[in-house]
Amino acid sequence: MIMTEESRWRDLFSSKNAPSAMALSLGVGLMATNTLIAITILPSVVKDIGGLNLYAWNTTLFVVASIIGSVLSARLLSASGARNAYLVASLVFFTGSLFCTLAPTMEIMLVGRTIQGLGGGFLFALSYLMVNLVFEQSLWPRAMALISGVWGVATLIGPAVGGIFAEMNVWRYAFGIMLPITLLYALFTYQILPKKRVQDTTKTALPIVQLILLSASVLAVSSGSLSQDVRINIIGIVTAVVLVSLLIAYERRTSARLLPENALSLRSPHLILFSTLSLLVIGLAGDVFVPYFLQVLHGQSPLVSGYMVATAALGWTLGEMLSASWHGARMRFSIVSGPVFMLIGMFLLLVMLPYQSTGEWQVILPIILGLGLFGFGVGFGWPHLLTRILQVSSDADKNIAGSSITTVQLFATAFGSALAGMVTNIFGFYQPGGVEGAASSSHWLFLLFSIAPVLALLTAYKSAKIKVGE
Repeated sequence: MIMTEESRWRDLFSSKNAPSAMALSLGVGLMATNTLIAITILPSVVKDIGGLNLYAWNTTLFVVASIIGSVLSARLLSASGARNAYLVASLVFFTGSLFCTLAPTMEIMLVGRTIQGLGGGFLFALSYLMVNLVFEQSLWPRAMALISGVWGVATLIGPAVGGIFAEMNVWRYAFGIMLPITLLYALFTYQILPKKRVQDTTKTALPIVQLILLSASVLAVSSGSLSQDVRINIIGIVTAVVLVSLLIAYERRTSARLLPENALSLRSPHLILFSTLSLLVIGLAGDVFVPYFLQVLHGQSPLVSGYMVATAALGWTLGEMLSASWHGARMRFSIVSGPVFMLIGMFLLLVMLPYQSTGEWQVILPIILGLGLFGFGVGFGWPHLLTRILQVSSDADKNIAGSSITTVQLFATAFGSALAGMVTNIFGFYQPGGVEGAASSSHWLFLLFSIAPVLALLTAYKSAKIKVGE
């Protein structure tokens, strides 16, 4: 029996699947909302407790810890079962949020963001892991779109929460409000998710060496990015390249794999798909600085700047929901054209964002459009790229493939954030800072980062040509 698109969506929300769909999507929603809250209030945090030179590290450490959580998620799920795995993830996330709420200095804030990232990594990866376990393959693209689509809901909540509390000069409450919400989510998932454990994954050794090399490579770039000396930045990048090369060499000869088998082979479809994902995410990494640029260069309030940046996440969601049910030529079109939309959005930001204004609509509307296209380009082919990663993986590798989606996405986010921090720091974000620094760093950030969607267009074309069962 051939299911129609409408019946597939209806089946996803059936009484059988609805509880799991809610648990998976709300977990990602919790992380997404927190991410947008943090982006919105970071300028206010810096004004209160200082630490402008550590601005980019809020994202870098959060995402590095999220990578660790995503890699450990399969083991957590197999050892504890879905119910307890989500409970642990929620409590870790709660602890990090508590640190952020009480942080007296930026250094303590970074501790909280790191713990938050670990819990968020668990929540993020568990959702993708369980798609393969609880839904039929015909529902995978819609489940992927639903899980990622909660970013759209987060765009309505995160900037509002962050912006309102920032304008009231009580930014701590923006993190504090996540505490009772996280506890309620932990109770919800504990009640509805099964206690049954996932079999066999405990027999696979943890990829500890790769995890260390992966985290160290991101931290190397981030450490280099703190200096305005280009030589130090180059040393950080070279160190990261060496560490990633060691990771690739080790991954190819070990049984404790981080990625699906032969995923790093030049002939592997995984390599093309992961490359496309990574380039899209790296291109998007610069948006963490956009609220600061909007407030300094265009006189926008924390609330308004937060919502403006949230249009990127909204665009991502709209792109996913539009293309999730597509097949054949239309599906391949969504994969290939995504980087084009992203490049157009970055061009608008490059033209409009670096130049100071008083917030005239002739300036603000193109920036909003650019941010929307920026995110739309990532989301347009996203559910099909993720689904293809599962489809080209063997049955034995399905769990590794599920967690590797999150690992690669988070690594690209952390690496992109570190590169963005490096570019902005070199071109004046911290010194001289202010209007002059914001104008210079925003120009070079989007000029250099436009390389990512150009390269993504090449890999997306190859990704669309991969033969899979549709």
